[in-house]
Amino acid sequence: MRHVPAKTLEPSNEVRDYLAAQEKKSLLRFLTCGSVDDGKSTLIGRLLSDTKQIFEDQLAALERDSRKHGTTGEDVDFALLVDGLEAEREQGITIDVAYRFFATPKRKFIVADTPGHEQYTRNMATGASTADLAIVLIDARQGVLRQTRRHSIIASLLGIRHIVLAVNKIDLVGFDRVTFDRIVAEYRDFARDLGFESIAPIPMSARYGDNVSMRSERLAWYQGPTLIEHLETVPVDSASAEQPFRFPVQYVNRPNLDFRGFAGTVASGSVSRGDEVVVAKSGRSARVKRIVSYGGDLQKAVAGQAVTLVLDEEVEVSRGNVLVQPDARPQVSDQFAANLVWFDEQGLLPGRSYILRTETDEASATVTELKHRLNINDFAEEAAKSLEMNEVGVVNISTRTPIAFDAFAENRSTGAFILIDRITNATVGAGMIQHALRRAENIHWQSLDVDKRARSDMKHQRPAVFWFTGLSGSGKSTIANLLEKKLAATGRHTYLLDGDNVRHGLNRDLGFTDADRVENIRRVAEVAKLMADAGLIVLVSFISPFRAERRLARELMAGGEFVEVFVDTPFDECARRDPKGLYARALRGEIKNFTGVDSPYEPPENPEIRLQTVGRTVEEMVDILDDWLAERDKAETQYESGGGI
Repeated sequence: MRHVPAKTLEPSNEVRDYLAAQEKKSLLRFLTCGSVDDGKSTLIGRLLSDTKQIFEDQLAALERDSRKHGTTGEDVDFALLVDGLEAEREQGITIDVAYRFFATPKRKFIVADTPGHEQYTRNMATGASTADLAIVLIDARQGVLRQTRRHSIIASLLGIRHIVLAVNKIDLVGFDRVTFDRIVAEYRDFARDLGFESIAPIPMSARYGDNVSMRSERLAWYQGPTLIEHLETVPVDSASAEQPFRFPVQYVNRPNLDFRGFAGTVASGSVSRGDEVVVAKSGRSARVKRIVSYGGDLQKAVAGQAVTLVLDEEVEVSRGNVLVQPDARPQVSDQFAANLVWFDEQGLLPGRSYILRTETDEASATVTELKHRLNINDFAEEAAKSLEMNEVGVVNISTRTPIAFDAFAENRSTGAFILIDRITNATVGAGMIQHALRRAENIHWQSLDVDKRARSDMKHQRPAVFWFTGLSGSGKSTIANLLEKKLAATGRHTYLLDGDNVRHGLNRDLGFTDADRVENIRRVAEVAKLMADAGLIVLVSFISPFRAERRLARELMAGGEFVEVFVDTPFDECARRDPKGLYARALRGEIKNFTGVDSPYEPPENPEIRLQTVGRTVEEMVDILDDWLAERDKAETQYESGGGI
């Protein structure tokens, strides 16, 4: 039998033309938002159906699901196309963010269906972070609600400039024009100062398809476009291509000695071969020698393209740095003001250390000031000491190391960040940078000729910070006091920072709320760092109830310098001792925010030293600490004599 070679399948001209046409279409990212049961998921389902994105077997499955889970009687419940989670279907609400793709002959779309429940506002913020337009749905029977306002404010903060005001379920108010006009007027009045470039009001019924993709005869008084017509023609924000060049470095690619490139995605602007670029943090400049992409070298790269840049000089660029345009550099600072949307069930505590993460950079950060909380009903700036879940505020933030950024209003890619809890790794907030704090530009480290090593050598000791933590009455101060006395007797240079004593001076302005406790420990940690820098052995005796603040204190110190001492005394024993009578008063409700009673204590998980006090004398525990210090000094002496330093 004669062998016939297989032919290579080539796409037909029609397929090639179709693919080329799809590539040329613009892409609009939008989200649906609003209050619960305004019809967001139903609207997306209707869009998918009307644009022929549903196959026959999917439609049959949808009809079966509608009979089982639906809320529209005998009609197909289009919301079930998007409400994929079983929990959502049972409750009739959207919990997570669901993304869907569809296309029309004129444009491609990615739509995010976001939750309406207030408790899931953080999910809505996630969907809004990449959107160009928001469809704000309003139930014609309910009008503008609290969550409508909240979502609109967040959309504004996250840089969305185009709004479709979809007055849905207009059929349930008899397609009444007066109701529609009243809702539109109320929303426009509310959104007057939100900075939206366009607000397009459309009356519709997502359930029956009125004014979604086809004009409705029942809404003959409305002369504007249908939803699809508006989505196809609204200007897509192309400002990123016109903005200054920004290239956050995600990876330094060095497969061999002959190649060193910086991989990432162009966040804004464009770059061509031969262009001069500047390293944002260092100010060093070089020229682009090559632009490497998957398909080969390019002459030019624009916003959204993932490439590797090869420079003509060996400049130091690491992950997290940004290559930028020489004549339009971003700000580089360690202090800035920002809008902050809080996500976590545990409120924001100013002074607590978090991890701040930008598109590629990361740094330890502290909210140094909560300037005000934003009232979503009337835009009033309210005084507050904390932000609770889903609240929005304006804050000042300080980072441990400088970061490069633009104002969010100028560049969404380089002006946004998230905050991460250091203990749980949970994302607790999302922020939009307003501007650098000018005082940060005038503060620089002063070089000193006498350093920590010189100061400690003069004292013939190595600095250490013994951080005593435990419940009130556990014995922290007693043990620390006796240890200092013993060390002083042997000629050691020490200082004891005691919780009660410090509150008479440095921290006299602080109370006992969680926020004040955080600030209390932050200040003491900074003081302890300065004392260790002076070469002292510092004894810090504070309840310091939160792990996050003890970790902050540890990270301030040099490696091996911080010694966490857990004075482990059970609550019942502390209450029995009750040297100041505080437990009795707290248990009677006379003292609020008392650690162990109505304020939490988070015991250390891996302390360097654990002192279980029950059945031991104070002298025995001091001997344990003294022995630990002697062993550390002995080990360091052996290391130095062996040439380790």
